[in-house]
Amino acid sequence: MIIDEPAAADTEQTRSGAPRRARDLPQMMRKIPVTLTLEVGSARISLQELMSIGASSVIALDALAGEPLVIKVNGTPIGRAEVVVAGEQYGLKVIDLDGLNLDLIAS
Repeated sequence: MIIDEPAAADTEQTRSGAPRRARDLPQMMRKIPVTLTLEVGSARISLQELMSIGASSVIALDALAGEPLVIKVNGTPIGRAEVVVAGEQYGLKVIDLDGLNLDLIAS
């Protein structure tokens, strides 16, 4: 969304009398989109193995079945979660948030 004119509540007067948009950095940061992903695990394979993957192939991952999955924000791990069903969609239930410290950003 593009806003052409600042709202009256979002402006303040400078000493010269010209309106200036008030900057509320934490409020602005709340609107920045991020990508939240849930990582099941990973596997390191050779290109030869990659080329032999087919529709019924099974690749072992480095995570144990039943262990919590890694929550990532823009590729950075921030915690762990488990998969749940939310209506007709998958969701995640947060177990812990170890790497998320928004207080450092807001200060």
